[in-house]
Amino acid sequence: MKKRLGLALMLIICTTHLSSVAQEPGLARPQMVLREVVQGMPRGDRQELRVFTASLRPGDKTVFHTHRFPVAVYVLEGAFTLEMEGRPPVTVKAGQAMVEPPHVKMTGYNRSAAEPSRVVVFYASDPDTPFLDPVQ
Repeated sequence: MKKRLGLALMLIICTTHLSSVAQEPGLARPQMVLREVVQGMPRGDRQELRVFTASLRPGDKTVFHTHRFPVAVYVLEGAFTLEMEGRPPVTVKAGQAMVEPPHVKMTGYNRSAAEPSRVVVFYASDPDTPFLDPVQ
């Protein structure tokens, strides 16, 4: 079950394009964007998979929060910076992806003064688990 869930997440965050190797015309192949071993995935008999989009204007940030399970983020446009408590900031740009670890206090930013940022967020959790828990 755990391997299938991990595979499903990897397939979701892959984008498709025609690879440089010879292939049939019109046949799309996935391109791996991110491959990362994670801890803390849901272990129940059922999981809920959610896909979100978010647009951040220049200077926007998320609330200070944690997640109960890992979160995969794929940047569609601009750049996204994640500042995590006790860790150096991580910035990913359009076409790149990252994993936000569970149980770490964090805030996401669009640090640009002029360019918007758009991301797709993938979250697998136990059913009905909140996406995030705000931290005071």
